[in-house]
Amino acid sequence: MAKDVKSRKTAALATPTDLGANATRDLTGGLNIFLADVAALYWKTKNFHWHMSGPNFRDYHLMLDEQATELDAMVDIIAERVRKLGGTTLRSIGHISRLQRVLDNDADYVTPLDMLAELRDDNKQLCVHMRTLHELCDEHNDIATASLIENWIDETEKRVWFLFETTRRTEG
Repeated sequence: MAKDVKSRKTAALATPTDLGANATRDLTGGLNIFLADVAALYWKTKNFHWHMSGPNFRDYHLMLDEQATELDAMVDIIAERVRKLGGTTLRSIGHISRLQRVLDNDADYVTPLDMLAELRDDNKQLCVHMRTLHELCDEHNDIATASLIENWIDETEKRVWFLFETTRRTEG
């Protein structure tokens, strides 16, 4: 019985795929880093959502909640894509913190415009990383992941646009 439990604990989690070992390694590695970034950006967006203040509170608070919801919706899809490709995915907050490229902001107070500008820049950088990951998908002929990334780039560009417009100083 103990041997049976041990063998189940060490059973391989590799899902069969026709993409090959190099593709699985490269793509799941890149997707896990991307997943860490999305998770970090989700929490940062929620942090700023919770700590928003000032005369535009309601609009900014609601916009950041919508953006966090978009990011949250990506998390499970990315992780499941890693598993479909035959890899394993993130296992903890610590694992996220070791891989994330999005910087945390633990400041006691951040002005609303600084919050929005920081999130704008983080989302722009996320687009850069997604384009690089898309190139990796093309290299390994991973059409399904590339297709997901294309939609996420569009969503991220919309977040950048909204954050840019809310922080732009009007002429006059």
